This record gives sequence, structure tokens and C-alpha cells, in this order.
Amino acid sequence: MTKSNNIELIELIKRFAFQNALRYGGKAKVGPVIGKLFSIKPDLIAGTEDVNELVVKVVNEVNTLSLSEQKQFIIENWPKLLEPEKAKSEKKDLTPLPNVEKYSVVHTRFCPNPDGALHIGGARAIILCDEYAKRYNGKLTLRFDDTDPRTKSPIPEAYEWIRNDLRWLGVKWNTEVYQSDRMQTYYDYADKLLSQGNAYVCNCNPQTFKKLIVKEKNCSCRDLPPEEHITRWYRMLDGTYDEGEVVVRIKTDLNHPNPAIREWPALRIIDTHKYPHPRTGEKFRVWPLFAFCGGIDDHLLKISHILRGKEHVTNTTRQLYLYEYLGWNYPEAIHYGRLKISGSILSKSKIREGIEKGEFSGWDDPRLGTLMAIRKRGITPESVREIMIALGPKPVDVTLSWKNIYAINRKIIDPTSNRYFVVVDPVKLLIRGLEKQIYTSNPPLIPGHSEKGQRTLHVIPKKGNAHLYVSKKDLEILKSNKILRLMELFNIEIEKVGLNVVEANFHSEPYSEAKKLNAPLIHWLPEEGNISVKIVMPSGTTQIGLGESDLKNEKANSTVQMERLGFGKINLLSKNNAILFYAHR
Repeated sequence: MTKSNNIELIELIKRFAFQNALRYGGKAKVGPVIGKLFSIKPDLIAGTEDVNELVVKVVNEVNTLSLSEQKQFIIENWPKLLEPEKAKSEKKDLTPLPNVEKYSVVHTRFCPNPDGALHIGGARAIILCDEYAKRYNGKLTLRFDDTDPRTKSPIPEAYEWIRNDLRWLGVKWNTEVYQSDRMQTYYDYADKLLSQGNAYVCNCNPQTFKKLIVKEKNCSCRDLPPEEHITRWYRMLDGTYDEGEVVVRIKTDLNHPNPAIREWPALRIIDTHKYPHPRTGEKFRVWPLFAFCGGIDDHLLKISHILRGKEHVTNTTRQLYLYEYLGWNYPEAIHYGRLKISGSILSKSKIREGIEKGEFSGWDDPRLGTLMAIRKRGITPESVREIMIALGPKPVDVTLSWKNIYAINRKIIDPTSNRYFVVVDPVKLLIRGLEKQIYTSNPPLIPGHSEKGQRTLHVIPKKGNAHLYVSKKDLEILKSNKILRLMELFNIEIEKVGLNVVEANFHSEPYSEAKKLNAPLIHWLPEEGNISVKIVMPSGTTQIGLGESDLKNEKANSTVQMERLGFGKINLLSKNNAILFYAHR
């Protein structure tokens, strides 16, 4: 980044930080600032940690100023920030599709293999196909690529898992196709290619064949007459050949620079007595490979634009031979770069193996990057869509961190998530010297939005003393600070910090006094009326604590913000208990 670009970026961060500080009473928050920055500058999403560090630095500088100083700075630099913010519907745009004019209808397709649940990396294909179909008033086909009952055996429930994930993402498809229903179509085209002499049935030893291909030489099967290959083909179908004995190959240029293109396999035998297909059972024994059946379906379904990762460039080259032999025009193919999510398990085979071994609780285990898992944790479909549109179909490889994803999600859920006090690992706090008969705290459900309502917490002293709960992790703050403020309540002076009980005296009530003393703020809970809370973390571990009584007024599957802890999605809720899945800070 050039020096001038860096200065412009700092100014932009500074403006967002001051704007956020104004909203939160003088204390800007890093998360919303990063989220706002990424929404304006999506190219920074895949950047390094330097951006996050820069935001933290600027936010800390802004927070050293008083609220009046912040307002004065805004008046001098961005007076319009003090005007009421108008709602904006800012839609990220995608690069236009090529050669749209050649097609009467823009028709995209999403082709998942139902051998497991979809993961966040696959959301790129889903959303790009959906967005482009909508942009051009076109069509989207959901095509289940379920033609491998052996190594990628479909899971019967996965078909509906995939539909549910697409509905969650807001995707609407026009047509639904099962490749396992189209086997006769693939057989017909195999028969045609064999009859033309553009394909052949090869019974060579795989290792021998590979050595020949590397040397750019053909095997003896290739030059046999079509009649012989048709005979072999029928023997594949009638059970004469066993699994692994023969394979149908497409003839290609033996001198092609990429050995993976040379004489590529199109159909093979799978023993469906051992590996029955969940939809067709043992009905078929010859199954097409991806490049073959996918290429045929793209033409027959009139797909205009194929959007897929650049790992499929080889399949595109393979299919061009197929289209030439059949006299078809190939659709427009857009290959985007690989997308990795750092620190995530996205491999369906590894996830499936982990579930079978009991390492994961299921496809929605919070440690996984499946859409089922992140949905359970409170990641929104809007944030996933925003990220994938920002990335678009660019050919460059991208690695996202969860911090990037959380920043976008935070920007979306922060304005609508009700706040609550949740104390993890509760420790008793004894406060002496209280003069009132009752202290009532009415924190807002959402700061700055009084119309959303408020919560109510009561502290009722007995003989001037009261017991509250604070989090065990705050003991270090309590030890190192003499004066503290209990959020939305009053200020206390610490007298003694024990492992199980903290003793303190009432100091004062006004927040201005705490601010003048630069006293840290911690959250708390009254001694009675709380509910039990279990928080399932992204690591799979759990945290146990208490939550304020108003938390039980929420609904299951709603996302809330636990003050000073982070966001969580309510999984189960009863009168006295709540289970939340932690999203992020």
C-alpha cells in the first residue's frame, strides 16, 4: 500500500471511529468500525491483519478524547455526521457476464454432491449463480451430482440439508435435477460416442495405461474398431465385466501438454451390491464420471454460463472434446480463484470421517465450517452473501479469516441484537454501605434505540448489604482497580478479592463520577431471579454461567449480545435455562 493510500485509509477509519463513538456515548467499538470499513472497501476483506491493527490503533486514539472533544472534532471535519443517518440500500455490483447477448435466457446451475452438508466455501458458487440469474432475469437449476455411490456415496438426508441451506441463503431455484435419474441419457450418449469412434472401452491395467499416457502413446484398445467397443460396452452393462476391469475413455490429443486431459475416463463400473445408491439401489452398475455427465447436462439443460472454481479448468478442457464430437457449442465458463477459510475444516470427507469416529457431534458441530454449523452460531445469510458478492468471480486465490467474516456479520447483527448481562463462572460480590432500600437498573435493550425497550434488574439490600454476581474472569480487574463501576448501576470501592467472594463498599451512584475517576466498567447480576446459561463455544467447549431474567423473554433462534462477552444464538430456552451457541465478539 502506498503512503497516500495509507493516509486515505486512516482518514476513512478515523471518520468511522468518530461516528461510532458518537453512537456509543464516546467509546467507539472496533468491530463495527471494521465492518463498516469492509462494506465500503470490500477489497480489504482478504487483506492481512495490518488493517485490523490499524483500526484498533485509530479507535484507541479516538477513545482518549472526551465526548465533547469528539463532537467538536466531527463539527470541524465531518459536520454531516451529526445529521440523522438516512437508510441506504447499497448493493454491491458484480462484473457483467460475458456474451449474454448470445443466449435467449441466462441460465446458471449449482451442482452439489449430496455426500454431506454444504460448507461456507461452497457458498461462493451458490451465491454467484443465484445473483447472476437474478441480475439477468434468468434461471437457476439445482442439479444434484449424485453419480458416485462408492467413494462419494450420497447421504439420503443431504438432499434436504442442501435445500434448507439454499433457502437460508435466500436462493430460489427454478428447476431441480437428479443426475441419478438421468442414467439412460448418459448411456445413450456413451453409445453414440463409441459408435462414432470418438470413445473406446479400455481394459488395460491402470498402471500400464498411465505409463503409456505419460509417454504420449496410446494403448492397444484405442485402435480397435467401434464394433468391438460396442460389444465391450454391452458387457459392461450386462455384468460380464466386474468393477475395475474396464473403463470408457474419450479420445483426445495424445500430445496434449496436460496428461490429465489425455484419454480421460468417462464411465466406469461400480459394484452396487456392495455400494447401493440411496435413490436407485442396485439398478445401475455403470456410472458416469463428473466431466462426462456434467458436460452432457450443461448442454441438454441449456446452461448458458458455468461459474466454478479454477480447479475445474481441466474438466472444461475435457468437455470441449465431448462438445466437438457431439457438435455442440460450449457454454460460457467463468473460473474463479480458490477460496480458503483459515482455521476451518471444510473437507466433507474429513468431516464425515470425524462424525463416524465420534470426533464431531454432527454436521452442525460448532467447530466446522458448514453452513449448518455457522447458521447455528448466528452467522447471518446476509453476511455470507455480502462477502461472496464482494469477492465475485475473480480468478485470484483468496484466504479469508474468521475475523473478516465476523466483522461483516457484526455490522449486520449489532443494530438488532438485544443486550443482556450473562455472567460466566459466577463469583459472589458483597457490597456494604448501601443506603437505598432498592436500586433499579434499566439498561436499554439496544443502546440509542429507546423505542426497543429496556430490561429491568433490581438490587434489594438487606441491612445496607447486598450480594451480586460477577464473572470470575473479572477478578484480575477487581484486584488491580480500587474503584469500579457496575454497568448501569453504581460505583464501588474494592476492599478484598477472594477466590469465591469479593468484598466492596458502595462509593457513589453517578456515572460521571466513574468517568472522572477513569473507573473500568464490568457487568453483573443480582443474587436472585437469574436463569442458568450454557454457552457452546466455536471450539466445542462449553461455558456455564447465569443470565439476567429478561433473557427468557427472547425467542429460540434469536441472536443476542451478551455484554462484554459477544454475540450468541439461542438454541434452547425455557423458564429457567438457556443454551446459546457463541458467534463472535
